[in-house]
This record gives sequence, structure tokens and C-alpha cells, in this order.
Amino acid sequence: MSNPSPDPAAAPTWELRFRAGRVGVPQWALDAPDRCAVVATASGALEVHSYDVAAGELRQLTARPEGTSGAVVEPSGDGIWWFDDTAGDEHGRWRRQPFGAAPGESVTDPVDLPAAYSAGLALGRSGRAVVGLNDDGYGTRVVVVEGGQARTLYEHREDAWVADLSLDEEWVALSHSEHGDSRHPDLRVVRTTDGSTVVELADGPGKGVAPVAFAPRPGDPRLLVEHERSGRAELLVLDVTDGSETPIALDAPGEVAGADWTTDAGALLVLLDHEARTRLYRHDLAAGTTTLVGPTTGSVGTASARPDGDVWFSWSSAAEPSAVRRLDGSVLLTAPGHRAPGSVPVHDVWAEGPGGRVHGLLRLPDGADGPLPLVVEVHGGPTHHDTDSFGAYPATWVDEGFAHVQVNYRGSTGYGSAWRDAIEERIGHVELADVAAVVDRLVADGIADPARLILGGASWGGFCTLLGLGIQPDRWALGLAGVPVADYVAAYEDEMEGLKAFDRSLFGGSPEEVPEKYRDASPLTYVDAVRVPVLILAGENDPRCPIRQIENYVARLEERGLPHQVYRYDAGHGSLLDDERVAQMRTELEFVRRHLGAGTTD
Repeated sequence: MSNPSPDPAAAPTWELRFRAGRVGVPQWALDAPDRCAVVATASGALEVHSYDVAAGELRQLTARPEGTSGAVVEPSGDGIWWFDDTAGDEHGRWRRQPFGAAPGESVTDPVDLPAAYSAGLALGRSGRAVVGLNDDGYGTRVVVVEGGQARTLYEHREDAWVADLSLDEEWVALSHSEHGDSRHPDLRVVRTTDGSTVVELADGPGKGVAPVAFAPRPGDPRLLVEHERSGRAELLVLDVTDGSETPIALDAPGEVAGADWTTDAGALLVLLDHEARTRLYRHDLAAGTTTLVGPTTGSVGTASARPDGDVWFSWSSAAEPSAVRRLDGSVLLTAPGHRAPGSVPVHDVWAEGPGGRVHGLLRLPDGADGPLPLVVEVHGGPTHHDTDSFGAYPATWVDEGFAHVQVNYRGSTGYGSAWRDAIEERIGHVELADVAAVVDRLVADGIADPARLILGGASWGGFCTLLGLGIQPDRWALGLAGVPVADYVAAYEDEMEGLKAFDRSLFGGSPEEVPEKYRDASPLTYVDAVRVPVLILAGENDPRCPIRQIENYVARLEERGLPHQVYRYDAGHGSLLDDERVAQMRTELEFVRRHLGAGTTD
């Protein structure tokens, strides 16, 4: 579905936000740091670009109808690899183009492997590639490709991921779930020569341990590792030659959300999540000191340490759009097109829930008096959390006169392992109990109108939306479910292999092994209790929340004659196209205006 680009003087503010230029943090080449791969907007779609830092030139590399978002730059900087799937189905092959090439120019298939879901890619200085493949027929396979020849390094029925290749190309670090729990993976380092094990690390049931990156020096045996031994995400350094461990004690609040080495391997660049804000720190390994180096407001998205000591990072807040900045705060790279209009700041809300204090992020229209209609946006994942960061979607509802709240329910990251894993007690129901606690707080405080509560979200948030309409039917006035799980058994049957492994970990087995748990969590079980209009947005090629299981749910709505609307689009689990994102937002606005009416603005 396509809409013409708007006249900035006539388009509503919300549409300008969705059509504003977007750009990610450049991924620089190890041996040519002025050559980078960047994902940025091009003609209304996210595409891979070559970025020459010295020249300040951003040049479009890919141009696919559905957009392109996955890319890896070669250590030499000579070429960029990008993932080529079909209409967003995530099933495809890696392609290569020379750095600076134009769209369609000199595209090659550098590894000549069958199409699969990606399970990681690591490129070596010698031209060696380590490719992770995931598919229904074999689970996960890791292949080494060099000199045009491919050989299998690792294979297992369960989920695994290629994390990194050592600089001398002797070792590959894998995250795997051979023990059957992909939510709490184990670590293995193998030799590239024959796949034999160098070292393994497993912290036991319910405690994940995952490789982050090898130290960026030839022959350096240190591997940065993330673990959760103390009940939150933390770091250690593992010597892969003797198995010795060096814990990293960070003198800062929060849990690790990302980390990498500085280029001299003497320090770490660490992202820490604390109460829905992500801060950027530098940890000196010799001195053991932790220093805040990024902004003190909003949230840092991703960060990259440069050879010259500079740091590139993305940053935004609820009020201020994202930008890619240098360590001194100056803007490094501006996306093509106009800059997004700003929005309102976020307010913290805490409510007592059945499992402890629940954190919510509230946005309010300027000068508005309650009680207001409230959009409750449930985040996806579920292993994710909302932060004080910019979003075109919540800003739109504020423009329309709604209060908007995001809830970091049990199941969310950023609040410790116990909070994340509490979801397993009763999947879906736990999250919705926490959502209800925050909403009740907002109603009691006179902020939210209990007769105009809208439940919405995408992916896991879409699943929670449909489930909430069924198990809390008197609470909600409308439902807005994007790419949801609607019929959990059918979803499991059709989804990509990596998601099947995730579901087995979450539920403790497959639908055949624990049928009652899937029945209890499935929105289809409660569809007959739904009594309010519901909008469902669904991707035709979605491998995560496939279309058939949504059709099963919709058929039951139709049997009951319940007001509903289904918006289907030709992509996968979301879209990279501005036109499509605008069309979906417009569909949600029109649906709410039609069924709720009062409290919205034109």
C-alpha cells in the first residue's frame, strides 16, 4: 500500500515524524575505519548505504521494494554484505557488493549456501566467513566458507548463534541451547579448523551465559561474556585458553544492555539499563574504574568505540528525535530528508502489582486535563523493555489528545533476571496483571478515563492485546493488535524454527508436550469473551506470527459478528517502508475515531 509523500506544510505532524529521515550508527571496517556500512532512509525506505567518513559521503547501496536492514562490512572495507530475503519473510541469503557501489551494481552471492534464516555472520581478514543458518530441516548449522569451499563447523537441532570470530580467525564463539532452553543459552568456543571445542561455559538452569566479542588483538585469548549469576545481566572476561574468568565490577546502577571492547582492548564500552534509561559508560580494565561518558538524559541506543578514542552512538528521548552523535555531543551523521518534529517528555509511573512495583512511562498532551482517553501500548519481545526514547507512534496519540502509557511488565528486561523470568508463571496473564495495575493507578489519579481505555501493541504486545480483550473484557474499550500471536498452537506449527525453540523454552515444551499451557495462553481460547471492536494488522509473509493463526482467530470473530477490522500488508513482521508505516498509523487512527469518537482531535 502506497501513499504519496506529503507536503510538509500541509501534512499532519504525526505523518512528518513517520516520514522523517532515519539513520543508524555506522558499522566501521576494522582495517579501514573510514569505510562504514549504514542503514538509513532512502526514498521512503530503510536501505543499506556505504559511508565514507573522510569525505562525509553517504551513498545508497541497496534498493529493494521491501527495504533492507541487515548488513556487515568486511574488515578490509572493500565490500558490504547484506541479507536478501523475500518480502520480509527473513528467509534468504547473504549478498555482497563492493563498497560505494550503486544499487544493483556488482551484486554477488559470496557463500553460495541454501536460503535459511540467519543465525549470525562473522567475517575474517583473510576472506574467511563463518555463517550461521537456521531452518526447520536441521535446526542450526554453522558453516565456514573460504576459497569458495564450505564446510560444516557445527550442527544441532536446537537454536544457536554465531557471536564472533577471533581476530586471528582461530576461534569462533557460539551461543547455543543444546540443553533445550534458548532463553538461557550456554557458551562454546570452537576451533575454525575442525569445530573441536576450546572451552565451554554453562551456569546451569535458569541462568544464561552468552559470548559478546573477542578482544580485538591478534592472539589475544580474551572473550567478553555476559552472564546473570547475581540475578541481573553482568560481564566477565574469559580466557579461552585456560578457562580462567575475570569478573567485571561496574560502579554504576543498572544491568548490562550491551558492551564491546575499545580498539586497544584496554577498556570496555558498556550500556547500562536503569529504570527505563540507558546510559553509556567506559570501564577501564586495569584501573577498574567506570566512567559515565554519554548523555545523562534520555537513552543511548547503540554505541561503537573508534580507533582514535572517539565514540559514536545513537541517542534520543521521548521529547527529542534520535541522532547519531560523537562523544562530544556533536551530530555525526544526519539522515537524508527532514528531521522529525519533537514531542512531549515522558513521566515515570510506579504501581504496586501482584509481583512487585511495576514501572510505566506516561506521555500527556500539553495542557490537557484528565481524565483522558488512554492508549496502553504493550511492548513486544517479551524480552525487551520500553525506555525514555523517541517514538513516532506514542507521539501520534499525544497529538490526538490521548494519554499514552508503556508498561515494563514482568517479562521485561532491564529489571533483573527474576522480573524477566516471572512471565513463566502464567504466560500472558502475568503481563496483563501488571498492565492492569498501572492502568488502575492512572484511573485512580484522575489521569485516565476508565470508559476510554485502548489496549494495543505489536508482536508480543499484539498477543497481549488479544489475550487481554478476552481475559479482561470489561476493562477495555478497543483493541489494536499488530502482528499478534492469536492462536498459539497454529502459530507454533507455522513459525520459524528459532521461535519454536523460544516457545519450547518459555512454556517448558511443545504444544504436544504441555497442551494445557498453550491453551491457557492462547487468545483463541478466550475469543468468545471479547466484546469490544478489535483491529488486527497482519503481515502476509510474517515468519514470527504467521498469517494462518490470525485467520483462525478472525474466523471466530466473524462467527460472532463482533465488530473488527483486519489490515493485511505485503511484508513480514513489520515494514521498512515509510508509506506502509503511515498507512498503518492512519488505519489505527481512523479505527479509533470510528469506534471511540469522543476525546480525539482532527
